Amino acid sequence: MGWHLIRFSTILVYLFMFLPVAVVVLLSFNANQFGSFPITGFSFRWFIELAENEAIIRAFKTSLLLGFLTAIISTTLGVLASLALVRYKVPGSNFISTLLIAPILVPEVVLAVALLLFLNFLSVHKSFFMLLMGHVIFTLPFVVLVVQARLMGIRRDVEEAAMSLGATPIQTFFQITLPLLAPAVFAGMLFAFTISFDDITGTLFWKPGGVETVPTQIFAMLRNSISPEINALGSVMIFFTVGVPLLGAAIARRIANKQSQ
Repeated sequence: MGWHLIRFSTILVYLFMFLPVAVVVLLSFNANQFGSFPITGFSFRWFIELAENEAIIRAFKTSLLLGFLTAIISTTLGVLASLALVRYKVPGSNFISTLLIAPILVPEVVLAVALLLFLNFLSVHKSFFMLLMGHVIFTLPFVVLVVQARLMGIRRDVEEAAMSLGATPIQTFFQITLPLLAPAVFAGMLFAFTISFDDITGTLFWKPGGVETVPTQIFAMLRNSISPEINALGSVMIFFTVGVPLLGAAIARRIANKQSQ
């Protein structure tokens, strides 16, 4: 009886989590111009209108560029920080590790306000660069945690064997360490891209005037009404935020399987 109750409760939790998402996807194909039930027919009309909306296309380009740059910078810094903290004796390494992971522990709205007040104190105006740095600060801990976990599993004697055979530390890193780290590096990069692409709380505080990402564009459109176009945009966002990590996980698993062979 207890296990049946647990299964039933689990099903209810999953329905509560995913049913609204399924409704958004379903309504995005609704031919009804009001974007609500009952569904009058199956249509790609709202996706076509979405592709013709210049503001949304511009927001997509901004989100993709922002996510790509955030992923590159966060991954590079995360790999370097993980190598320093795991492979070398750095003074105050525990404090540095806590400092790197701290943005996860602080609520995002508090972090967003704190960074905004700090920039105002320095008389630094909002810009795309400042928005990018904010996203890097927020995504860097995820990369560090993933890469550190993988790096601790790589035996140090493999790298020492390469250096004993004449390889320099740089050659050892690029030919031995980095290939073994590749699944974690790729996973961390996808984490950073997805989190940046989805972020709205920090972006609302950090973005300069005239710059919109996809989440902030949806937020602006919701101020007027919930149109079928928003449902279509939500479906595209779901595809990106779910499809990209799943594709990345499959690629990372394939890389790991090749290395194990």
